[in-house]
Amino acid sequence: MGIVRQLQHWLGGRGPQLSVADFVPEDPALRRWADTFPWDSMIAAVDQHIATHFPKSSSRGRPGVSTRVLLALELLKAELACSDEQICSRLRTDFAVLYACGIVQVQANREASHFVLPEVLAQFRGHLDEPIMAQLLQIQATDAMEKGLVSPSHLVVDTFVSEQGSQRVTDATTLYKAKKKS
Repeated sequence: MGIVRQLQHWLGGRGPQLSVADFVPEDPALRRWADTFPWDSMIAAVDQHIATHFPKSSSRGRPGVSTRVLLALELLKAELACSDEQICSRLRTDFAVLYACGIVQVQANREASHFVLPEVLAQFRGHLDEPIMAQLLQIQATDAMEKGLVSPSHLVVDTFVSEQGSQRVTDATTLYKAKKKS
């Protein structure tokens, strides 16, 4: 089932449909960030984990929000230092966030305050325990090595794309430099 179909109760609106990619330039960091993830593998791992550990008791109600959207929001929330409410609000207003979440076209309803409610994101986060996060990190690292984006000798995984030689300080770079000195 497509992402837009799962979000149709939030994205239904009047007027022409807008292609999200047309509004996001080719070079911003958020677009490059979204294009580097092996989304299919990561989504399959999360879906399998949730189906195994949190089986549905009923098939009634609206379809759930896409795993791609929730996983992208959760990763973006950490990278952009946003709260649940802030990242859900940015999904409503920022085409780069829509692009990162895999939403291809929108036909927005101006009356809706959120596409994804912060409560849904908090519930999704409750399903992501340490083993699935380690599996997602392994999937991302393996994909990056296969694409030749990183060398396996000194692998430091940073999920947000930054320019070469930037001054962005993270725990991973600090740890890498400390290990290199000793």
